[in-house]
Amino acid sequence: MNSDEKEDCECAPPQAESNPEGGTLREYEEPEIENPEASRMKRAAAKHLIERYYHQLTEGCGNESCSNSWCASSVGFSRMDNNTAAVKALELYKVNAKLCDPHPSKKGTASTYLESSGAHSNSACSNSKMNHKDVHSVRDNFKDVNYLTEEKVYEILDICGEKEDYSPLIRVIGRVFSSAEGLVQSFRRSKPHTKEELKSLQGKDEDKDEDEKEAAACSAMEEDSPAASSSSRLGEGSSGDNDVQKLAADEVSVDIEAVRRVYERLLSNEKIEAAFLNALVYLSPNVECDLTYHNVYSRDPNYLNLFVIVMENNNLHSPEYLEIALPQFCKAMSKLPLAAQAKLARLWSHYGAEQIRRMVETFQQLITYKVISNEFNTRNLVNDDDAVVASTKCLKIVYYANVLGGDLDVEHNEEEDEEPIPESSELTLQELLGEERRNKKSPRVDPLETELGIRTNDCRRPLIPFEEFVNEPLNDVLEMDKDYTFFKVETENKFSFMTCPFILNAVTKNLGLYYDNRIRMYSERRITVLYSLVQGQQLNPYLRLKVRRDHIIDDALVRLEMIAMENPADLKKQLYVEFEGEQGVDEGGVSKEFFQLVVEEIFNPDIGMFTYDEGTKLFWFNPSSFENEGQYTLIGIVLGLAIYNNCILDVHFPMVVYRKLMGKKGTFRDLADANPVLYQSLNELLEYEGSVEEDMMITFQISQTDLFGNPLMYDLRENGDKIPVTNENRKEFVAQYAEYMLNKSVEKQFKAFRRGFHMVTNESPLKYLFRPEEIELLICGSRNLDFIALEETTEYDGGYNRDSRIIKEFWETLHSFGEEQKRLFLQFTTGTDRAPVGGLGKLKMIIAKNGPDTDRLPTSHTCFNVLLLPEYSSKEKLRERLLKAITYAKGFGML
Repeated sequence: MNSDEKEDCECAPPQAESNPEGGTLREYEEPEIENPEASRMKRAAAKHLIERYYHQLTEGCGNESCSNSWCASSVGFSRMDNNTAAVKALELYKVNAKLCDPHPSKKGTASTYLESSGAHSNSACSNSKMNHKDVHSVRDNFKDVNYLTEEKVYEILDICGEKEDYSPLIRVIGRVFSSAEGLVQSFRRSKPHTKEELKSLQGKDEDKDEDEKEAAACSAMEEDSPAASSSSRLGEGSSGDNDVQKLAADEVSVDIEAVRRVYERLLSNEKIEAAFLNALVYLSPNVECDLTYHNVYSRDPNYLNLFVIVMENNNLHSPEYLEIALPQFCKAMSKLPLAAQAKLARLWSHYGAEQIRRMVETFQQLITYKVISNEFNTRNLVNDDDAVVASTKCLKIVYYANVLGGDLDVEHNEEEDEEPIPESSELTLQELLGEERRNKKSPRVDPLETELGIRTNDCRRPLIPFEEFVNEPLNDVLEMDKDYTFFKVETENKFSFMTCPFILNAVTKNLGLYYDNRIRMYSERRITVLYSLVQGQQLNPYLRLKVRRDHIIDDALVRLEMIAMENPADLKKQLYVEFEGEQGVDEGGVSKEFFQLVVEEIFNPDIGMFTYDEGTKLFWFNPSSFENEGQYTLIGIVLGLAIYNNCILDVHFPMVVYRKLMGKKGTFRDLADANPVLYQSLNELLEYEGSVEEDMMITFQISQTDLFGNPLMYDLRENGDKIPVTNENRKEFVAQYAEYMLNKSVEKQFKAFRRGFHMVTNESPLKYLFRPEEIELLICGSRNLDFIALEETTEYDGGYNRDSRIIKEFWETLHSFGEEQKRLFLQFTTGTDRAPVGGLGKLKMIIAKNGPDTDRLPTSHTCFNVLLLPEYSSKEKLRERLLKAITYAKGFGML
């Protein structure tokens, strides 16, 4: 019902307020919901209606001809004191009594959104109860102010400054900022943004049509008056909706610059700041109720204004807000529908880096405060903390604003594989049980990412570094096994932080990936056992590779090729490697050695599959290699298996390889690390101030050399040798050159390589969780070898402890080694010379006593990172024995 359209007050029972689907807004009358959150929201809705009855009894609806006998505006109504009105309001609520809609003359003071406190209602009613003229103080001049503009704030501020009494302003702020309706109507734009305003708001120029922008901004002019604004809860008035439809996808009708100026003027006064705090405490539960049950945003998109206004408060992260106000506001914001979250992200993407950082710090501070002030463990999960979950969801909106506002490249995407990854020829566990296969799911994609039409990998450089979104205290208390379970089950009442991977560090995400891989391995193992029982075939629960050390490439790649053709699902079984003629049992260490040897052979330049750049010390696909595509497919499988089996490889690819694996093509910018010499040359071409055509005399034909040094010519455009490069087309030349070097020239080799990689990782959440630089860390480990961190985390066994003489001498000796000797020690002890994700501090090494003084060399169990160290009599003997052991170690045996 639109109260602006009728002169008389229409009285109607409250259940007549309906939503678009035909349901009622009186959620408390619907069948009981067992969810505690829903119960809390129902209580909030009931509280809201009782307050409306109370205001109706004490203030009335404002229509002098009202016929509702329980309205203070009706003829013959007997006035009652506040306590009596409160009791009567509860009775009227219980019997579903008629509830008046506010008359236009009263609209905003006691209507839908304004749930004022007892003090507010007392002051509103006091005029009819009291005859003392001294009650009419300065504040009476502003009691009808139900929304604010910048000019109105300054007017009230000046009057209060003259009288040195700021209580009227505090009351107005409390009234408006505690009312969703008042806040939605406040600070509306009355004229288009100027170019200067847009620059200050966005922090950069926007390549948009100015005429369209002005037309969009002008649409808010008619919204400045409360009569033209729609009532968000009841959908009163259509003008608000129409105005919003004229705005661009990244615009709102609120004047953000005006809001910032007002906050700057007011927040310096402590008493006024307290008014904002108290108002937010009162506002948030009602907003949460509106969004959860009343679907207000779909009826009035201007409702988003209140979130924009509140988030401009620079003091949100101060301690006073962290206890109650900010958690409640985050819970309300987390209830925003997907379209509203996307609009906020688009709007905030125009903000500068400092404003994005301020919002990130606000939510991060709340998360950290809640984590530190609570004792989370396996029985008290951080996933169950409403404030932490809600603030993480809010942080996601800022995260995508950070991505959108950064340097985006949404065009250069790798084409999908033409042939689908072959599926297993074996039946799945569900199919064996007569059920349909349920795990055939496409890779997980964040809904907000889909709504915005971008991916994290599209961002070459965000507004602020991605690392600032990681919350280390949260990572420390997160029970990853439980969180992974919630991630896979996807239940509505259990939140998984893996759905917000930006907040997790690489170590935590790697642990989640480890659980996913292990569960998949166990699943394949169970299916194999059941399959063998049904079909009567030989049991083969592992991916077994038996290889000869001196023919490792031939043996391994031939075996993997057979598996890839016959039954690719076997690649997802746990890897078990056996070296022919050696007694080592593979508990992880033999696999590490296997991968190390395979990588050394594959990337040997003499084989010719990859080229090596001495300057960058990086490998690249050889475009003129004689090897067939199958060989590159097998290399991709090896990389996938390394991730799948949690092994680190000593491979050296430029970052563009990992970007291409994640679906992005290489561009000119990727040449900076892939081929820095070429990048420098092309960059100089772009910056050259003279005549490119006359001075350089180059064409759209380029040359390369094959394995034998013979030149190979390639036309970047048809008849490229006849097309000169000029100042006008040099950007196209550079783009085409980079496209050829990074994509076209190695297209066949890379597609085969990617196909092999996806054979192992296609069902993994790898792409969802990790960015390209994190994929490199996952495959190659950390390049920083911090042996101080390793010393701090090492454990001791067999009689040794941290204070043992031999242990102190051991660490003094190890710290004195050079870089190469330290890598040899890591290789000897752990099976790889690279640090795991998170550094050597994450490596759990054990040093165990292996008898008294002896001439025997130290030994190790690489599967378990255990060093067996005899108690040598002197430091010199320890050094000599240890160096000999790590220098000449090769192969596996049984002790």
